[in-house]
Amino acid sequence: MLDARQLEALAAVLEQGGFGPAAQALNVTLAAVSLRIKALEAALGQRLLVRGKTVRATPVGQALLAHVKQLRLMEADLVNGMQGGKEPGKPAPWHSLSVAVNADSLSSWFLPGVAAMLVQHRLLLDVVIDDQDHTHEALKNGDVVGCVSTRQQPMRACLAEPLGVMRYRCVAAPKLAKRCHTPKGVLSVHRLLDTPAVIFNRKDGLQDAFLQQHFALQTPQYPRHFVPSVDGFESALTHGLGWGLVSDLHLATRTGPAPLVEILPGSAVDIALYWHHWEREPLSAQRLTRAVKQAGRQSLAALALPPAIGQRRG
Repeated sequence: MLDARQLEALAAVLEQGGFGPAAQALNVTLAAVSLRIKALEAALGQRLLVRGKTVRATPVGQALLAHVKQLRLMEADLVNGMQGGKEPGKPAPWHSLSVAVNADSLSSWFLPGVAAMLVQHRLLLDVVIDDQDHTHEALKNGDVVGCVSTRQQPMRACLAEPLGVMRYRCVAAPKLAKRCHTPKGVLSVHRLLDTPAVIFNRKDGLQDAFLQQHFALQTPQYPRHFVPSVDGFESALTHGLGWGLVSDLHLATRTGPAPLVEILPGSAVDIALYWHHWEREPLSAQRLTRAVKQAGRQSLAALALPPAIGQRRG
């Protein structure tokens, strides 16, 4: 059996960002935290932390952090379900769930899809925002209980549930889009590559995917604006700073006065999304998984793939 105090010490160091803050959070001495970590490492015969200017977990430490977070959720579910777990007349306590979601999903279908469930079961979201190609890392590190990802293959002890497809269009302000076309109205790839693109952040590969899919361009070079904000990204496009990839979900709900036009009509980039989560989930995380899957079915285009990779039958 793993020692609960040692596990909490490990989790506190990683969550608080160091041994000193962990000692304050646990209301123990710095020496006590250090001894508990050393004892846990000795019991497992493995290093759990990489010590330096910042403290980070080894792969084994990451697995233990995920284990601690699951234990906390399971314990909360147990207490809430026990008779007398809360005083009569008082609401159940709030509990937090950490998730990793890409910005486009968060600002379109994700929050509306899970909002009612969160309110009903008094659950709080702790959202990590990252590109959909990189959210998977947060689950691997034990930072979250689930993530929206483009990865089709689940990691060990996890499931990858298909959610659907987000479809993106290459759009720009009308004047800028016109400059990318010849006088006869034909899109010129040379003019397009000479025109700046608006990109969410340096992890965003949608523009490259568009150019590769529709023009067979590998690692193309073109000027780029980086605008890591959903509102700022759209504002940059509407003010004619460049061209960019915007999802159909966002285009359908735009209310701004400035129009955006499709540079290459009918030529979309489809991004398949999956919900990755632990195979053994506490009740609160199970509720979140059900809500996310339902939201995906209602808002995203159907995904023509097998039911789920690693998914249990029945």
